Amino acid sequence: MHSMFTRLARNFRLLTLTRNSRFCPQVSPPAHLRTASAAAGPPLLCRRSVPSPAPMTPPRSFHASPRRRAAPAPLLWLLLKPLQKVAAMLLGRSLRKWWNALPENRRELMQEWVLRRRWHLIGGMAVAVVLVGLLLLTHLDESPLTGRVRLLLFSREAYLELAALTAEGYLEEFAEHLLPDTDPRHQMVDQLVQVLAERNKDIPKVSERSWSVHVVKKPQINAFVLPNGKVFVFTGMLDAVADTDQLISVLGHEMAHVILDHSAEQASLSHIVDLLSLLLLTAIWAMCPTDTTALLGGWVKDKLSELIFHRPYSRKLEVEADQIGLQLAAKACADVRAGPVFWQQLEITDRLSGEPTLPEWLSTHPSHRNRTAQLDRLIPQALELRESCLCPALPSTDPRVVFEKTVRVMLEKAKVQMGGEPGSEQRV
Repeated sequence: MHSMFTRLARNFRLLTLTRNSRFCPQVSPPAHLRTASAAAGPPLLCRRSVPSPAPMTPPRSFHASPRRRAAPAPLLWLLLKPLQKVAAMLLGRSLRKWWNALPENRRELMQEWVLRRRWHLIGGMAVAVVLVGLLLLTHLDESPLTGRVRLLLFSREAYLELAALTAEGYLEEFAEHLLPDTDPRHQMVDQLVQVLAERNKDIPKVSERSWSVHVVKKPQINAFVLPNGKVFVFTGMLDAVADTDQLISVLGHEMAHVILDHSAEQASLSHIVDLLSLLLLTAIWAMCPTDTTALLGGWVKDKLSELIFHRPYSRKLEVEADQIGLQLAAKACADVRAGPVFWQQLEITDRLSGEPTLPEWLSTHPSHRNRTAQLDRLIPQALELRESCLCPALPSTDPRVVFEKTVRVMLEKAKVQMGGEPGSEQRV
């Protein structure tokens, strides 16, 4: 069995390299992307107009922005976050020691005082909860493309300042690994990003940003976009995708995170959860009999917070970015059917590598299989949107069907080589 999977892994790598050999040297997008034009109208809708060639902006050379003197609010919160946790632990520990040092009669008097005024205390807590709720209501915002109501505590301007500082840090970190603007891989990614921006410029969050590309020569399969429009793509991602249609789907997903303000939204939720956690952490350190049990209680609290709030919310934002990213790619006249194939490739690669994968409920991202299924459900809607944008017709051959048949043939060959019966493999 191990030998069978070894042969299958070798065949799959040869298949990927064969497809990549057609992809990597390509400097410009496919013809159906080069002929794409910008569409006017409401977000994620195309009015019928005669398409015209989308202008390709020349590659930009990056430069470090001047460092801001005043730190943005999200950065201050990140810096103070560990100090707040330590302060809550010290406060709870001090309360515990103070209570344990009280004489028995003083404890009884304080307990009686609390019982007599319990309704006053409950009323005060209720008023505080109402005031906090009203404050949060003033920071509710509607997502520009999905209409979903979410909480945004930090201003977009503050996050743009933080993004500028973050970009400086990444440019310094990757300084020795950045591909020059003249590199064909850089030019290809830059052209795809500009096509996405041009074709979706009817969305204000797209047109108001200046999108710039930085390709990092590292093997990690990774790409991300900062809130200020700085696009970072690793060469490992370029090796992982089979064609420009897959790459433009990935870039659309990352750009969707930006135009949906997901970083500010996730930080806002984290801020509220952390503030509530500080109260709980103080209570844990005040009520636990020893420091060891308090540390254990704090660790359990952190893990439960991750599993109940942070990770499910992160997966929710990933699903939303998949949906909007697919629509951005459709408006850019990409073959959106290639998007699910990319995640199928990653799933097979992970399984062949033999490395253990976390269950979805422990991860910040949906599993590759669930992601593929979700994208497959969205493909018909994306194809309709693509057609409304007067994009060139797609080939009749569906890349999802081609990939499935290819994998099935590879599995059958591996079975035959191992002496098994062809056709008895499990469907991928």
